[in-house]
Amino acid sequence: MKPLSNEIELDRFLPYRLSVLANRVSSLIAREYHERFGVTIPEWRIIAMLGGTPELTATELASRTAMDKVTVSRAVQSLVDREHVTRTASQSDGRRSHLSLTASGSRIYHEIAPLALHYERAITSDLPPAEIQRLHEMMNSLLAGVERVESEGLD
Repeated sequence: MKPLSNEIELDRFLPYRLSVLANRVSSLIAREYHERFGVTIPEWRIIAMLGGTPELTATELASRTAMDKVTVSRAVQSLVDREHVTRTASQSDGRRSHLSLTASGSRIYHEIAPLALHYERAITSDLPPAEIQRLHEMMNSLLAGVERVESEGLD
């Protein structure tokens, strides 16, 4: 085993490799839905979230997608302007709005979701189902580690 050093080997540095992988997968799928629907990656993430969980606020969307609030705000405004998403003022808090897909937003969701799943199956086709399950378990463990470090800091 190599001694630890303070130099980063990017091809072995997990945060870098995860970022590259996520960007490449997102970009691969994004080309298709951008050409067909004119939807950006942040807009698709919002459509996907609202397709599965309607009535979310922008703050909830930012939290669930790990996108910053400015990116979410711009994407939501674009989707509202193009009438793919509606805003409804909260009954309990007038400063908050709940977001939902319109008929056209729902149509986009129902056309892109199968396409995204098709890409996922193609990308993971070399992995046996048990390895895919293990990958999901490992990602859950990594996410739990991130959340622990966020709340407790480094030892």
